[in-house]
Amino acid sequence: MTLVLDTFNDATNAFLFGISAEGVRREGLISNGGNSTNRGRDFSFSWDVKWEGEVSLNKNFLVAELKIPLSSLRYDDKAAKWRINIYKTDIGKNMVSSWARIPRNLSRASLAFMGNLNFEKSLGKSKSPVFIIPYTSGLIGNNFEDQKKISSFDLGGDAKLSLGSGMILDLTYNPDFSQVEVDDQIINLTRFEVRLPEKRQFFLQNSDLFSSFGNSYSAQPFFSRRIGVAKDTEGNTIQNRIVAGARLSGKVNKNLRLGFLNMITDSDPENKISSNNNTVFTLQQKMFSRSFLGLLFINREKLEEDKIENDQADFNRVLGIDYNLQSKDSKWVGKIWYHKSYESKNDKNNFSNGIWLNYNSRKNNLFISSRQMSDEFSSDLGFIRRTGIKSHFIKYGHRFWIDSKKIRSIELSQQLYFVDTPNMSNLITDRNYETQGQISFTNQSRFEITYNRRFTFLLDDFDPVGGVNSIPLPAENGFFY
Repeated sequence: MTLVLDTFNDATNAFLFGISAEGVRREGLISNGGNSTNRGRDFSFSWDVKWEGEVSLNKNFLVAELKIPLSSLRYDDKAAKWRINIYKTDIGKNMVSSWARIPRNLSRASLAFMGNLNFEKSLGKSKSPVFIIPYTSGLIGNNFEDQKKISSFDLGGDAKLSLGSGMILDLTYNPDFSQVEVDDQIINLTRFEVRLPEKRQFFLQNSDLFSSFGNSYSAQPFFSRRIGVAKDTEGNTIQNRIVAGARLSGKVNKNLRLGFLNMITDSDPENKISSNNNTVFTLQQKMFSRSFLGLLFINREKLEEDKIENDQADFNRVLGIDYNLQSKDSKWVGKIWYHKSYESKNDKNNFSNGIWLNYNSRKNNLFISSRQMSDEFSSDLGFIRRTGIKSHFIKYGHRFWIDSKKIRSIELSQQLYFVDTPNMSNLITDRNYETQGQISFTNQSRFEITYNRRFTFLLDDFDPVGGVNSIPLPAENGFFY
């Protein structure tokens, strides 16, 4: 059973609390309306907050009781109504039951379709406490080879303060993030970097204010995992100590949200890593029923007292504007953006732009996207897979809902994807045609027939195996597979 609470009645962000039949609990944050078009990145289950829940199993029914302190939530202190939905998933029957009616083609956590939770009067200001999480760590050892004693001592901590009903101030000093869940182990056989989710609590709440700009797959101007890591002299990624940081985020009023982040990272002379001041400022203005306009400013700048010589530019800045479309019934979802970067070395041919649009009805699904990354676009705090390219994607699918005890639906789809390079006479480096037929059964099994015709033209040698004796695929060659 899952409870979804939209405490600001904006149909954009919500809290999620779930409990299984065996009493296993989870909590999460929903952003961008809970749409399912963003590869599941509108949901964050690394968020951690105090609450209780128990389940009672009976012969023909199940009772779940949740106890959620108001201090764990943020809400409009003047409102006497929240938007709410409750849904339950029966894994054995592959059936979802929802209190609010949600079209079958949409995410079960879509914030476009919710009921109302009415109070006798407004709840007043949230009595959210101040959270302080200190830490200390130490080490005493002995190096018997060099006959030297080893010792170290560290201390630091985090703090979270509520400013009014909608704003949160997070503070950190010398964090070690030792309590953070480890990343999933992924074998990467592609030419590009893998994007892993942020799990550090300091960056999680209201994270969509900072991370929803651009395209999270390949053109995200701010990616919080860049803070706290750096490259050593051999190009390996290593930890870069965070000295201190502050993060202010939340709702200014009914329609305006604000995010501000400032963090200082330490220098590492041995690895020729400079100390940097990292700043991000965002505004998000709600428009119409569920759409919103976002403004972004990013600044990564070397501190003046840092005299370390390396290839890093003195500063890197990004200005951006995004418009996110979400129709009231969630059939139309899309985005258009334009970002421009500035560096001390170059300020020309450095932009990123794109547009995508998705129409999703009960029977039809159409997705169209196009984006461009110029050669010199650079965001040191972002996730940018590659530059100097244009990519285009179109997909159409048609669903047949079957009234049967065994078959749930049949879907036929066709898609085309290709990437070209404007500065190389529009040379196509990637292309994929795909035709797919899919039958979904009520017992969760699925039967698929897919035809793929892929093409990749390598601009550099590439070794997908990475072994000692492996032979890389040669550059300036095209491969069909």
